[in-house]
Amino acid sequence: MAWLQATIQADSAIAERLADVLMDVGALSASIEDALAGTDEEQPIFGEPGEPVDQMWQHSVINCLFAEDADVNAIIAMACLKCGLALPAYELGRVEEQDWVRLTQSQFNPIRISQRLWITPTWHEMPDPAAINLQLDPGLAFGTGSHPTTRLCLQWLDEQLPAGASVLDYGCGSGILAIAALKLGAGATRGIDIDAQAVRASVDNAQQNAVLADFGLPDSLQAGEYDVVVANILANPLRMLGGLLASHVRTGGHIVLSGILQEQAEELSAIYAQWFDMDAPVFDEGWTRLSGVKRG
Repeated sequence: MAWLQATIQADSAIAERLADVLMDVGALSASIEDALAGTDEEQPIFGEPGEPVDQMWQHSVINCLFAEDADVNAIIAMACLKCGLALPAYELGRVEEQDWVRLTQSQFNPIRISQRLWITPTWHEMPDPAAINLQLDPGLAFGTGSHPTTRLCLQWLDEQLPAGASVLDYGCGSGILAIAALKLGAGATRGIDIDAQAVRASVDNAQQNAVLADFGLPDSLQAGEYDVVVANILANPLRMLGGLLASHVRTGGHIVLSGILQEQAEELSAIYAQWFDMDAPVFDEGWTRLSGVKRG
């Protein structure tokens, strides 16, 4: 089986509406992308959590898939008529059937975090069976070990996690940091995320790795202190959550923060210096890890 693909030029004023109507009148899928992606004129539009995103790329393309026997020209013309638009420029192509699962899997290989710690997709043979292997597949929740912020946190856990330490992973995503902590010798471990889907993914990943961690939404987090609190989120929520996160670290315990751009490191370190003796920041590909020890 094959599909027909249309790539339609669209500006920010009409892209979302036209994509929706194309789905209504016969497209199997429709996605909007930056027409200038991969060039020097690529336009980043996504902000941090808590900041509104109310814009679309100025120069967009709508990529649509249609059944092989569909009259694509007629469908696009009908969608434009319903939107009250002139017919835009577009290109037609053909997408041949592929083993999409195998193709996707081939793009994800084991990731070496340290001498003893690997992230390994479940379908892949473990490169070093004697190492600590976190079996994690790419999914809907953030966190597979490939991003510098995740690597920075994993490296801290690998190098500095006290044996038997209690751990709170705030903004757990896929659960990777909580699972790694347990594999590296942590004691009681809790993961919190605002996204119920991330919580479900974390539970599944913990089962896959045969570890027992407790995951939940923020309203399930009770008062209590931990030996280590790790938060790999972004600068804006870290600004707002400083007092909350500090309240969950015992005196003498550790805070580990990432999701911070290098130019934001000084500001965030100053905020957390209210409660912690902060270590020197560690950088990786423009991202930062901050850590510190809670003062009495």
